[in-house]
Amino acid sequence: MNLSSEGGFLPDQALARGHERAILVGVAVAGDARGAAQDLLLELGELAQSAGATVAGKLFQSLKEIDPRTLIGAGKVRELRDLANERAANLVIFDQSLSPAQARNLERELNVRVIDRTQLILDIFAQRARTQAGKLQVEVAQLSYLQPRLTRQWTHLSRLGGGAIGSRGPGETQLEIDRRRLSERLVRLRRRLKEVARTRALQRQRRLDVPYPAVALVGYTNSGKSTLMNALTSAQVEVANRPFSTLDPTIRRLKLPGGSSVMLSDTVGFVDRLPHLLIEAFKATLEEVRTANLLLHVVDGNSPRLSEQIEVVEGVLDEIGAGTTPRLMVFNKADLGAVTTPWLYREQAVSISALSGQGIDDLRALVARFFTRLSEEVEVTLPVSRGDLVAAARREGKVLSEEYDATGVRMRALVTHSMAGRLRKAAGQAAS
Repeated sequence: MNLSSEGGFLPDQALARGHERAILVGVAVAGDARGAAQDLLLELGELAQSAGATVAGKLFQSLKEIDPRTLIGAGKVRELRDLANERAANLVIFDQSLSPAQARNLERELNVRVIDRTQLILDIFAQRARTQAGKLQVEVAQLSYLQPRLTRQWTHLSRLGGGAIGSRGPGETQLEIDRRRLSERLVRLRRRLKEVARTRALQRQRRLDVPYPAVALVGYTNSGKSTLMNALTSAQVEVANRPFSTLDPTIRRLKLPGGSSVMLSDTVGFVDRLPHLLIEAFKATLEEVRTANLLLHVVDGNSPRLSEQIEVVEGVLDEIGAGTTPRLMVFNKADLGAVTTPWLYREQAVSISALSGQGIDDLRALVARFFTRLSEEVEVTLPVSRGDLVAAARREGKVLSEEYDATGVRMRALVTHSMAGRLRKAAGQAAS
């Protein structure tokens, strides 16, 4: 997707990668911690580079209150214009959200394209989506962002394959046509996303029928989740030192000490001020997190913003309905220096290096102990024809004894509560 002079997205046009020279603008409003705002400006630079832009300069402004016209005030706008001209920048990225009017006024004053953090993140997601479901989710988020930003200057949606950005619009009548087309497109996309959600639900139900407990990796973007996924399961997930390297979920079987197994999933990372419309669009993907039995919260143990990043992830988990799911804290990147796990996590935390393998065995053992505490011992007699359940008990838990005679298979096993229920149900049906 591309951007119009109105600060909205032009679907199906790609940004000219490699030609974006960006000035980054950070803002601390009264009540904001200046240091935290400056850290977010550094993160904005990483996001801009991840999107393919070159950071040509940065500007920071402390404000008592937001200027409703330009966000930063007339004097700072002139300073920003001089900096953009000096650095030959053709893009300005604000770390604060911009209203359509603010973006329009700024572009008029600066004579360069202006976007905000939300638009930048949406663009990165558009680049990284690989599966059909991922592309649908991103497009829904982008069009939802665009919907309130259509104006008279908007380029005709039927001519989005080319044409100059910022060209004169077709007028109010055409604007209404474009709004209707966008709304109709959103309706169709959301209908298809519901079908995706139903398909994922069926796949998830089949996994529950196996049954394996579900474990999900969650964490701030670029904390090393995909590297950990590969270290634990040899999944060969794409790994890159950039934000949002992974969007589409990957699910693999993970063997634990003692012979039991779980299904491990890796999903999209979170980031500060993650657009709510992206969370809404990715609900089908994030369902893997919401329905997990255990979350492994992966943290960059050497990040100077460690506490803030943990808080961001916890906030998103609350928003998607996974706030009460049990979790283990995984402090990653121990190979880069000493990682201090906060005392409050105690036995619920482990320090590792997903890259070097340090602490991986400790993590496996910690996950195994968690599920052992959730297991129960069961003794049943199953008909010989239920060899599928015997095999499932071996996979799911630990078979303590197994005897065959004329009445069937007498088995004693340590399994999850759900598996114990299935075994008792089958034994009861055989006895009746």
